[in-house]
Amino acid sequence: MNIVERPSPNHDARPEDANIDILVLHYTGMRTAEDALARLTDPAAKVSAHYTIDRDGTVYAHVPEELRAFHAGVSFWAGERNVNARSIGIELVNPGHEFGYVPFPDAQIGVLIDLAGAIVSRHGIPASRIIGHSDVAPARKTDPGELFPWAHLAEYGLGLWASPRHAGGNAVGEDLRLFGYGLAPDVDTPLSTVITAFQRHFRPTKVDGLWDIDCARTLDNLLAKM
Repeated sequence: MNIVERPSPNHDARPEDANIDILVLHYTGMRTAEDALARLTDPAAKVSAHYTIDRDGTVYAHVPEELRAFHAGVSFWAGERNVNARSIGIELVNPGHEFGYVPFPDAQIGVLIDLAGAIVSRHGIPASRIIGHSDVAPARKTDPGELFPWAHLAEYGLGLWASPRHAGGNAVGEDLRLFGYGLAPDVDTPLSTVITAFQRHFRPTKVDGLWDIDCARTLDNLLAKM
């Protein structure tokens, strides 16, 4: 793995009682890799991540894992409102929905699997807490998006994955809270927006914000794996 040091000043100490138990995956959402790297290391931007993976598999290290990087922003997962305090953030170079969203190349995903696997091993992060930016901030973010190969990562134990098969389909949209998503009254995000985030991650072939039997069965299967 080719790791290039590209330090960011945008970090601080984690709270003393914060265990690192969440991994958040992002896309950069900028026109070029250099644009993204410049922003992630610009003190005026006040944003960062622990790592960025370029499309050729080059890894840029920005913030040491023991420190808090500023990648998740206003966010919520499984009752935690300060996701940055407990998480590692990895950015994947991709122009994103705004600048011409494209698939993630094999070289990039292969290195992500190696890097994420090492991070998960170091910190004991459970599969259910390997999530996307849009999962923790569905009202603001769409990354890493419906082209991200979550099912492939799950083959390596990096995140959960489930199909809608062999389940009763009893879950309703509000049961997304049981998986970790933020819903009212905990956060002020419409249910349809949270459903859209769930679909981007777990049912990417149809992202319409409408709860249906496939969503219900998928969620039932995911909850059974937790």
